[in-house]
Amino acid sequence: MSQWTASVGAQQLARLLDAQGGGPEARGGVTPLNGRRTPAYRSLADRVRLLVLEGRVPVAARLPAERELATALSVSRTTVAAAYEALRGEGFLESRRGAGSWTAVPAGSPLPTRALDPLPPESAGSMIDLGCAALTAPEPWLTRAFQGALEELPPYAHTHGDYPAGLPDLRRALADRYTARGIPTMPEQIMVTTGAMGAVAAIGRLLAGRGERVAVESPSYANVLQLLREAGARLVPVGMADRLGGWDLPAWRQVLRDAAPRLAYVIADFHNPTGALAPEAQRRELVETARAAGTVLVADETMTDLALEPGLDMPRPVCAFDPAGSTVVTVGSASKSFWAGLRIGWVRAAPEVIRSLVAARAYADLGTPVLEQLAVTRLLDTGGWDEAVAVRRTEVRDSRDAVVAALEARLPDWEFTVPKGGLTLWVRTGGLSGSRIAQVGERLGVRVPSGPRFGVDGAFEGYVRLPFTVTGPVADEAVSRLAEAARLVASGAPVAADAPRTFVA
Repeated sequence: MSQWTASVGAQQLARLLDAQGGGPEARGGVTPLNGRRTPAYRSLADRVRLLVLEGRVPVAARLPAERELATALSVSRTTVAAAYEALRGEGFLESRRGAGSWTAVPAGSPLPTRALDPLPPESAGSMIDLGCAALTAPEPWLTRAFQGALEELPPYAHTHGDYPAGLPDLRRALADRYTARGIPTMPEQIMVTTGAMGAVAAIGRLLAGRGERVAVESPSYANVLQLLREAGARLVPVGMADRLGGWDLPAWRQVLRDAAPRLAYVIADFHNPTGALAPEAQRRELVETARAAGTVLVADETMTDLALEPGLDMPRPVCAFDPAGSTVVTVGSASKSFWAGLRIGWVRAAPEVIRSLVAARAYADLGTPVLEQLAVTRLLDTGGWDEAVAVRRTEVRDSRDAVVAALEARLPDWEFTVPKGGLTLWVRTGGLSGSRIAQVGERLGVRVPSGPRFGVDGAFEGYVRLPFTVTGPVADEAVSRLAEAARLVASGAPVAADAPRTFVA
């Protein structure tokens, strides 16, 4: 790492250290450890290292000067200097005269940052796949939608079939849906895309060229992180608040001020992977902060329909706090709420942004398949979407409760907070390597993504993401295999690369 891309102030770092659990060790004090007294510098170094590994302090973040941090922690400058030296020796800090010190990860460690590829359907009998947070299609609504779409297809078949902005009827239906949520929207503010990934890719191409800084939550959705990396973006991670608390607004204010990113990608509704639901006050403040910094917020709403608690009062959409449409670009999709196989996504933005996106599409994919657009239009217009999503919420809530019960019974040392919606649990693996658990688990017939896939440059090694997309005996068997993987990782025992066990639901 040759330079820092963000910075952490002395008071902010002190607050993060305190949030680890308080006590004198949080500020570099001397505490008992295994019957011995830990030097203050060692305790401080260990806690900063943990903040980096958990993604609470991003990699490539400049740390405060020794004197500033010593004042904020009420310790001696010698203590901070020794802690920084220890972190440099372990590969978690780099320094250069005149440029300060910034966080790093040890050289030579492979960083599993790519997302998991979808498991081939033919492997379903031998592997429990928890790699993808996606559900099977809801029936009979899917079949009905396509039957109706086929009836409406003939007039479109007499055209060239390319609709770069999307079918007019689908744009109208999506605009009406935003209006019904209290966000007046015209069809001219909608572009239909090939899934949410197609939407984010189009926005990135238009608004952030290669080398531009893009702020992202830490952790964040693995596939989007990889998409942005391959597009040449310089990712600036911003840690999430603890225990589903939404966004860390002081950290966001500092990053937007210091790094001045062109874009920021955020998931306010049942964040993937943590499941956090950002409160309305945070949404308003983040939009105001982004507007002042000249940063465009890309708000991913793909999980917004998956509120699992009856009567949950959902905050207003992020775009509700940007009536002029100059700061927020919203991304939506049918993939999480309905079915990923439709590959229908959309962008809601100011009309001039939509016109620019549509014009640029001539050099990308020209448009989204017509039949699938007709099917989604029919679902929205006939009430089939809402009917299917209502059933889906009940099914997902049951699956969530089954996975949680299995984890509490078989892996009581693993820590997580149960989200009120979405599809994922973000699980701390009791001090074990999430990457190693994922590796051993796949050999035992359960596939999970490790925490570093959702971070930037090696963070979140002590986590895995568990989607609650299985239930009943399948959920119990999946967690049973994870528990066996954790036991083997903890013992250091080798695992033979046998074929995965067959599971029959």
